[in-house]
Amino acid sequence: MKKKNKQKSYSAHRAKDFKGTIKILFANLGRYKALLIVAIVFAILAAALTIIGPRILNDLMALLFGGSYQTSEVTKYGILIVGIYLCGSILNYFQGFCMSKVSVRLAKKMRSDIIKKINTLPLNYFDKHSYGDILSRVTNDVTTVGNTLQNTLSSLITSTVTVIGIPIIMFTLNWQLTLVALLQIPIALIIIFVIVKNNQKYFVKQQKYLGDVNGYVEENFSAHNVVKAFNGEAKSQAEFEKINNDLKVSSRKAQFFSGILHPLTVFSSNTVYVLICLLGGYIAVRTNDGTFLATIITFMTYTKLFNQPIQQIASVSSTLQSTVAAAERVFEFLNEKDEPDESEKHLTIKKIKGKVEFRDVSFGYNPNKEIIHNFNFTALPGQKIAIVGQTGAGKTTIVNLLMRFYEVNSGQILIDHVPTTEMNRSYVRSLFGMVLQDTWLFEGTIKENIAFGNENATDEEIVKACKMANVDHFIRTEPKGYDMVLDEETNISAGQKQLMTIARAMVQNAPMLILDEATSSVDTRTEILIQTAMDRLTKGRTSFVIAHRLSTIKNADQIIVMKDGNIVEIGKHDELLKQNGAYKELYTSQFETGENF
Repeated sequence: MKKKNKQKSYSAHRAKDFKGTIKILFANLGRYKALLIVAIVFAILAAALTIIGPRILNDLMALLFGGSYQTSEVTKYGILIVGIYLCGSILNYFQGFCMSKVSVRLAKKMRSDIIKKINTLPLNYFDKHSYGDILSRVTNDVTTVGNTLQNTLSSLITSTVTVIGIPIIMFTLNWQLTLVALLQIPIALIIIFVIVKNNQKYFVKQQKYLGDVNGYVEENFSAHNVVKAFNGEAKSQAEFEKINNDLKVSSRKAQFFSGILHPLTVFSSNTVYVLICLLGGYIAVRTNDGTFLATIITFMTYTKLFNQPIQQIASVSSTLQSTVAAAERVFEFLNEKDEPDESEKHLTIKKIKGKVEFRDVSFGYNPNKEIIHNFNFTALPGQKIAIVGQTGAGKTTIVNLLMRFYEVNSGQILIDHVPTTEMNRSYVRSLFGMVLQDTWLFEGTIKENIAFGNENATDEEIVKACKMANVDHFIRTEPKGYDMVLDEETNISAGQKQLMTIARAMVQNAPMLILDEATSSVDTRTEILIQTAMDRLTKGRTSFVIAHRLSTIKNADQIIVMKDGNIVEIGKHDELLKQNGAYKELYTSQFETGENF
């Protein structure tokens, strides 16, 4: 229920334009209503005190210019003015503290929601978007939103109160000078409206290109050794310069137009300031009123105070544009379509035997182009099924469908006669242990990494699994053994990492297995250790092996030979060799060229 409510808060208004994004942003600020109210009240009171200060100062100057006063009266005015400004400073501090808490909490929530969203998105989303772009939304975009809320929202409130309050007090002093002072409001609003309206597109492009830069950097750092090996530094640098230049151009345009705001508003404010001085001097000379000098000084003070919020609003408007562009990217990501909710599916298999059936399965990553055509196959309980074929034959796609990373276009996949679509996808995935060619170990202890799939595993179970995976000896030779922390500085070979992932699968103890053989990049001795560990892991379990070295699947119960999404041959190793077909051609070519599939 909570998940649905949270999703609604983001989808109430799609983030397609400036107003829509602002609505979503304020809708999410609503959850921090109490802190916001306190911050707003403090900001209003602080602004009110700032406005009242010069008015009292005007009374003090009128008293002094009048020539008839007592020291006690001057002291009273002085203490009152100091007290007002001191209280205003204290209130400003506390409203800033409250806004800081709001911005930090909202940023934390947005980051958490993005991470939760990543876990609910279908895999085809990540096929179309770079990881760097998503990372940019978690870091740059959320940080931009948080910083703006902390530094800008309170300024907006203070500026608004000041713009409303100062003219009221000005009117009590002199209405002619007030009318002149108010001239800058329509001028400033016209300037802000014209520039903001035409500048938003550049801030949107700026955030997009920032995501592109992050994506490119992430991609190149993750494959830095490949770039070095192929002497691709110059090409990589040239491509980066192009993307970086796009970011520079969009940023320059965005900052150029927003930068015009400040000097234009300052110019209009200073012009009005000069007009007030001239008009005030004229009135003072005409009326021959010496105390009117105090009014002129007060008006000059108020005019300066009045200029500040107008300039702040102009400055905030440019910052707000960048923030809205960043928030729009975050909210658009959070509004991406999730995998269908299956929380109401509770069907399970009481005792897993491990029979897996593919019935007339067809699938394509693109709806208009199928790559798996009427796939039919049955794996009996405990069998080791090898899937072979040239690159692009559909081997990995079959595994993706089996794990429900993608849904079939037509047909059914059944486990022990139960269609996988009738079971919760999380439950289906829990039935399979996976050992992939690309080993993945997170920053943490060896023990934590091996127990990743089974957090309740005991130390004895972890050690037993590591012994069966032929990695216990290596772990014990490390300084802290199973408590050694794996991080970027840890020097562990590809084979040792692979053995750890096999131990992880053993600890998980799933009834079925999916293995993406990973012996192509290791030495012969390590390959034997990995193969022995895999044989122990697959014993008694239905296993699907994506085979790269055909010599490792000679003992498979069935070998599926795939080509262009179709099964072209099925049988045991010796049977397929005798057929002199596609499998023998693959087998022969591999031993002649050393090629892996």
